[in-house]
Amino acid sequence: MIRRAVLAASLAVGAATGLAAQARPSTLPPSAQQGGERLREEQAQLDRLRQERAELEERMQRLRSSARDVTAERLNLERQAMATARLVRSLERQLGTLQDEVLNMNSSLARTQDELRIKQSALRYRVQEIYKRGALHEVEALLSAESFGALVARYKYLHLAARRDRALVGRVTVLSDQIASQRTVLERLRSQIEGNRRDKEEEEQRLRRLQGQRTRALAQIEVETERAQARVRQIQRDEQRLASVIAALEATRRRAEARPNAAPTASTLTTADLGRLDWPVDGTIVYRFGRQVNPDNTSIRWNGIGIGAAVGTPVKAVEAGEVVFAEPSGTYGLTVLIQHGGGAYSLYASLQNARVRRGAKIGKGDVIGTVGQADPDLPPRLHFEMRPRDGIAVDPLEWLRGRR
Repeated sequence: MIRRAVLAASLAVGAATGLAAQARPSTLPPSAQQGGERLREEQAQLDRLRQERAELEERMQRLRSSARDVTAERLNLERQAMATARLVRSLERQLGTLQDEVLNMNSSLARTQDELRIKQSALRYRVQEIYKRGALHEVEALLSAESFGALVARYKYLHLAARRDRALVGRVTVLSDQIASQRTVLERLRSQIEGNRRDKEEEEQRLRRLQGQRTRALAQIEVETERAQARVRQIQRDEQRLASVIAALEATRRRAEARPNAAPTASTLTTADLGRLDWPVDGTIVYRFGRQVNPDNTSIRWNGIGIGAAVGTPVKAVEAGEVVFAEPSGTYGLTVLIQHGGGAYSLYASLQNARVRRGAKIGKGDVIGTVGQADPDLPPRLHFEMRPRDGIAVDPLEWLRGRR
């Protein structure tokens, strides 16, 4: 009976010392897992910010490829600068998170390494003790028992020692794997920190460039605003000059009609011509009659319309009359004014050349000149005005065929 018990105890001790390590738990501490969640959220925010800025840069390219609008460009630069500043702040937060994670990981790694050294020291001691006593020490200890009760007690002690050794071996294996995993995470975090720093430096450089561009854009806006305001003032002065010319002509006409036995002059333009006159030149509308707000926030009131056409395109009189003005007139450029009688006038400006002179009698559809480009800020065009009564400007589209 004792012999069978001894054999069973020996087999149990051998089986206990030979079992594999227990299932290994997760090698990452909870703080690292939480830090990974924060990093993923911050990376998603970075991606959103980069997408927003990419859309702004695409819009900037469209602005620069289209008609230049300095105000819109400045606003776009400001939005880009704000997006880039948010990106820099987000990178700073991410860098702080990464550095915190590195500190946590270093602390966790140090604790794991300390525990591993303790466990390895204990394991080495156990191996040395087992080696000193030899492979059959447990069997000898069991066989030297004086009674069956002592045998069971010794068997239980050996069983507990075997379980402890098995747990120690498993813990050493787990700690070794955990250290390897933590070192891998630590290397990844350090790599992310370096990448984050590079990204932050690039974004800061981009922000400085955007701020410089914004400063230059503001200076350019100031220059262009002043130039636009000066141009508006000049146009207003030129309009007043033409208005004075027409007022003087009207005063002369009225004095002539007021003389004894003088017959009033009849206008060749009548209400029957509304919407029926041929266009002085074929083209597209550049600007319309009335007040117009420009992209630079300046405003101007046009007394006529601009009809865009190629330089050199013939310009025709919309009705018969007499040329009463044919000379350059400031921002209007070369200008021809035709009097149709009865206080009715038509005006043709921004001409490249004039084929008529003051005092010339012309018929409806006669060529009076060609299209030019008096204002470099506008495309080649004919500036056309209709003043059908008392020299007062009205919308020419009411008189032209088709009312385009």
